Amino acid sequence: MMTETVIVTGASGFIAQHCIIQLLEAGYDVRGTLRSPKREQEVRDAIDGAVPGGGDRVSFAYVDLTGDDGWDEAMAGCTYLLHVASPFPLAEPQDESEVIRPAVDGALRALQAAARAGVKRTVLTSSLAAIMYGHNGRERPFDEHDWSNLSGDGISAYAKSKTLAEKAAWDFISTPRNRGMELAVINPGLVLGPVTTPDTSTSMEPLVQMMSGQMPALPRLSFPVVDVRDVAAAHIAAMTEPEAAGKRFCCAVDELWFKDISDIIREPMAAHGIKVPTAVLPDFAVRLFALFRPDLKALLPDLGIERKINNMQIRRVLNWSPRGAEEATLAAAESLVATGVVKAKS
Repeated sequence: MMTETVIVTGASGFIAQHCIIQLLEAGYDVRGTLRSPKREQEVRDAIDGAVPGGGDRVSFAYVDLTGDDGWDEAMAGCTYLLHVASPFPLAEPQDESEVIRPAVDGALRALQAAARAGVKRTVLTSSLAAIMYGHNGRERPFDEHDWSNLSGDGISAYAKSKTLAEKAAWDFISTPRNRGMELAVINPGLVLGPVTTPDTSTSMEPLVQMMSGQMPALPRLSFPVVDVRDVAAAHIAAMTEPEAAGKRFCCAVDELWFKDISDIIREPMAAHGIKVPTAVLPDFAVRLFALFRPDLKALLPDLGIERKINNMQIRRVLNWSPRGAEEATLAAAESLVATGVVKAKS
């Protein structure tokens, strides 16, 4: 029997590389997409580090979310598509279309090429940002029936981009011409866990800032956390599980405040000579600092808010047994030291 080929978009990304590693371990051939050949060797080396010789089993195609060139060639011969690529800015952009347009257009380009190539199923990486924002005073946990309210207060460009891109994907699949295609969507929370390269993702930035002295005190922020290895496992399960077609999955475990994250990593990082902040900033101070720090401005709608997630669907349908948030956080911190992103002082 011929080995099935899976195309993974955004192969230089944090989630995508873990997906590629697990696909290779499961015996699939993998084609990764990159915007240019510049990062191909870096990605091969990262994959080799996890799966010896695995870098040689990945082919690469060069496409851009904002352009049509190369998509048909990239998709040719692939059975499954994991569309992971999407912009995730550290700071709120001056023009939100810089984030929204490539997210929406890229999702549609990938799906259109998949339709032309006869791809059996697409798994789209969305986000809890497409589920849990713009709802003030929400008491019950969020689940797969919820969508972020784009007319609500303080919706970031990123939350808009993930919501609109996911809705565009569901609309595409629902048209009569595309009804033979299958779609499943993974909606991760704050993705932690071990990094594979020193080029870290935006989701790791809070840890980097805590460990490198850029965050001298802790804002009152809380996010549902998930380990990147469990996010990748969810993608691969959603790719082949018959019942996953047509479903979206809240992909997170426990909610952690930044103070919880600090408490988890404080002693292990002290062994590396790294001091992490323990003091909690009052909300008014964060709002004041945000006047001078664009990266803080995007966090203001989250101050003091805890959003809980119901993850029963992903556990049941995908037989998902994730690591705890503490294990994900510790693995992330240790890997930041191991890859030299944060320098050990002892």
